[in-house]
Amino acid sequence: MAQSTTEQAKTARPYAEAVFKRAQESGTLSAWSEQLLLLATIAADEQMQGLIRNPRIARSQAAEVLLDVAAEGVDTEGRNLVHLLARNGRTGLLPEIQRVFEARKLESEGSVDVTIYSAYKVTQAQEKTLADALKRHLGKDVNVTSEKDPSLIGGVLIRAGDLVIDGSVRGRLAKMAAALGR
Repeated sequence: MAQSTTEQAKTARPYAEAVFKRAQESGTLSAWSEQLLLLATIAADEQMQGLIRNPRIARSQAAEVLLDVAAEGVDTEGRNLVHLLARNGRTGLLPEIQRVFEARKLESEGSVDVTIYSAYKVTQAQEKTLADALKRHLGKDVNVTSEKDPSLIGGVLIRAGDLVIDGSVRGRLAKMAAALGR
C-alpha cells in the first residue's frame, strides 16, 4: 500500500536529518546535495519504481541496479545510504529524503524554497506578493516557483519546507469529507 505524502515525509525525515548532520560534520553539503538529487531522480523514474516495488526482486538487487545507474555519481557513504534504505524497504523514499535534505540545507543557509501549486497559472506579481508575505512570516529569504495543478480545482497549495498551507478547493473538500466521516 502506497504511503501518503505526509506519511512519506515523516518516514523520510530521520534519514534526511541523519544525512544532513553527516554532511554538515564532514563539510560535504554540496556533494551530498548532488548525489541525493541523482539518486532521487533515478529512484523516481517509473521503471525504477516498478523494480523497487516488485516483490519478486530482492531489495538488495534493486539497490544495486539503482547504484549501477548512478555509477560514479555516488560515493561510498551514498552507496551505504542506498543499501541501508534497501534493507529497510525504503529505497522509494529517496525523492522525499532529497526534498527534506534540500529544505534543511536551505534553512541552514537562511532561505527556503517555496512552491505554489495552483489550478491556474500564477502571475509574477502574485508570486512576488506571496513571496513577500512568506518572507515576513518565516523571517527568511524565499525562493518561489509555481506549478499548475488543475486537480486543485481552485485556490492554492503552498509548500515551504515543512509548512504546507492548503487553501485549495480540493483540500477544503477533503476536510469536509473527513468531517462527515467519509
